[in-house]
This record gives sequence, C-alpha cells and structure tokens, in this order.
Amino acid sequence: MTLRSVLAGTGAALPRTRVSNEELAQRVDTSDEWIVERTGIRFRHIAEPDETTGTLGAAAARQALEAAGLEAADIGLIIVATATPDNTFPATATKVQAMLGAPDCIAFDVAAVCSGFLYAVSVADAMLRTGAAKHALVIGSETFSRILDWEDRATCVLFGDGAGAVVLSAEDVDDDRGILATRLHAEGQYCDMLYVDGGPSTTGTVGHVRMQGREVFRHAVTNLASVLGEVLADTGLSAADVDWVVPHQANRRIIDATAKKLGLPAERVVLTVDQHANTSAASVPLALDLAVRDGRIKRGDLVVLEAMGGGFTWGAAVLRV
Repeated sequence: MTLRSVLAGTGAALPRTRVSNEELAQRVDTSDEWIVERTGIRFRHIAEPDETTGTLGAAAARQALEAAGLEAADIGLIIVATATPDNTFPATATKVQAMLGAPDCIAFDVAAVCSGFLYAVSVADAMLRTGAAKHALVIGSETFSRILDWEDRATCVLFGDGAGAVVLSAEDVDDDRGILATRLHAEGQYCDMLYVDGGPSTTGTVGHVRMQGREVFRHAVTNLASVLGEVLADTGLSAADVDWVVPHQANRRIIDATAKKLGLPAERVVLTVDQHANTSAASVPLALDLAVRDGRIKRGDLVVLEAMGGGFTWGAAVLRV
C-alpha cells in the first residue's frame, strides 16, 4: 500500500455576467476577429461588485465537497491560489473557511499567478502525505478584472474571472491512483515581462497587469513543454500514456504549440479558453472540473496538469484519477 493524494471531487464557479468579444469591442478598440485570431477567446466572465475571489472560491469549494461526499468539517487544509485576494490580509483561504463554516484547520494563500494552482496542489500533496491533514481543499480563484487596464487592449481582452476547486484526500492505495509527481519552477529575472505595476510595499495601489506578449509566448511554449517532459519522466511514463492534458488556458496558440512540441494530439487536450478566457490560477481547476463533469475524464485516466504565470513561475502534475 502507498499513501497518496487522491482526487476526490471537483467544483467550479463563474460570475453571473458573461461578456462576448462583440460586447467588449463596444468599450475597447478591438474586434471579435482580432481576439479570436490571436488568442482563441470568445467569451469571459466578469465579476459583479458582490462577487469576490472569496465568494467564488467558496462556491467552487462547495461543489467539490459535494462531489467528494464530504462536509466542511472534514477538511483539515484549505489552500487558495490567487493573485487577486479579497484583502492584503487576512488570507482569502481563511475567508473561504468562514464562508464554508469549516472548523479550526490549516488555511493559507499561495501567490504564483497562473501557475498558482499547480503550486498549491504540490504543497497540499506534500502536506497530506506527511499527515498534516486527511482531506484538503485546493482552490484557484481570481477576479482579474479588478486589476486590468481597460484601455490596454493587449491585456484586457485576455482575462476573465472564476474559480475552480478540488478535494484531495490522503488514501492508502494498492494501485497507481492519486498524484504521481509534481514539478515546479521559477525564474524571477523575467518578472518584468508579466507583472502588475502596483502593490502595498511599492506604490500603495493595486496596479494593473502589464505584459510583453511575444516574450511570454516564447517562454511559455518552451517552459511548458520542458516541464511536461520532466514530470512524465519522473513517473516513467511518456506522452503516449497520457489520456488527458489539462493546460493553463492562457492562449489557444500557446496550448496548440505546446501540445505539438510534445507530440500530443489535440483531441486529448481540454480547452476552455474560448469560453472563460485566461482566469489565471482558476483556469486549470475550471477546465478539470468541466472535463470530469461532462464525462471525458473518468476513473483510471492518466491526467497531466500544467501552467505558467508571471514571475515567471511554471509547473506540472501527473495524477491517475
């Protein structure tokens, strides 16, 4: 028997307001054709004032708990991956804990932008396998619309809001179910290629997203293909063994180029970027939940998760459902 972190349930939450490219073009100098050609995005969800990173995260968590057949009281660890917390402090994870009515447990945030969910999964996996908790809620939740410059069409058309969540449970298994390997990376020397130009310690303001698109694209394809190769090698598996890839939903061209570099067929890649845009740390769990609920991802499937975000940070995980 081997103690592993097993996927017990998934959940998702999207803001009420859905905005099409055509609607966005009424307020930004852009067009549906321009956005689709360069990104593959057609829609995104934008949070209303009463919808926050915390409320979206809690809604996704409730779905994941229901899918896992657990109550909030069963959870011993809550990690929220986000770049857009409700407050500078306390951690949004503690606010989610309160919204769920969960009793005393471990709760904290992880800030690694778009790869935050992969970082959070890796941390939760390590903590579950060392006995810190029996069940963990790992949530990616973002309200990126709050930090967009709506006059910068190079960035504002790319992002949306949303949340995704998973329940991971520590189980003694006699097969290869659960998280088999994770890999994480960071190269801070590239932080000025994708960043927010504000913060409590620098400007005292929230700031806006700034990006050098071409450089981000180039690094993303190289880094994501590399980390996918690394994490598969750690398990002794190859791309041919993978049933599904659930990538960070940043840009259709990045996703396609990464899959091609690894020799992965497009039909094995879960895509939601056209419907959700880039929801940063929420994009991987949102896509994972969709593919689980529509029946594509089923028990026994080998699934690879991957993402890259500002910093640069990037990572991947391999799990058997």
